[in-house]
Amino acid sequence: MKSFSFSPISAKDANLLILGTMPGTKSLELNQYYGHAQNNFWKFIFTILQEDSTSDYDTKKTILMKHKIAVWDVLQFCDRVGSLDSAIKNEIANDFETFLAEHPNITTILFNGQKAAAFFKKYVSIDKTFQLITLPSSSPANASKSFESKLEEWKVITSLLEKR
Repeated sequence: MKSFSFSPISAKDANLLILGTMPGTKSLELNQYYGHAQNNFWKFIFTILQEDSTSDYDTKKTILMKHKIAVWDVLQFCDRVGSLDSAIKNEIANDFETFLAEHPNITTILFNGQKAAAFFKKYVSIDKTFQLITLPSSSPANASKSFESKLEEWKVITSLLEKR
């Protein structure tokens, strides 16, 4: 099955970028980042940013942009059956050179899982130095850690926001 990523959620003044690998089946069906009800991404974001939880996707995007956080995926395209990153084949990376040039305030790139970090390192060459942080995947497929332990690692976002 051919999969294409979404346009980024971003404002020009974003200074943090969170990168996933590629939207899963449910996210593609809903046309929303992290659309699977069991994915913890939005729970992490609402908790860390101390925002009220909402199911309204436009509000979710507004919250991210208000806090100067951009969200995108490392891959623009891939072949994949199902939602597992391990099933990705024939991948093509997004155009980070252009994106980062258009978002000069981004200083930190956070990866939602090991695979996102691995694909970024494999395909993306950038001149500017960024702080790169790999977080545990928010995917329900990542059952090796509890919600609480993953949330603790995701809370690094709080300290990054405080430094601005």
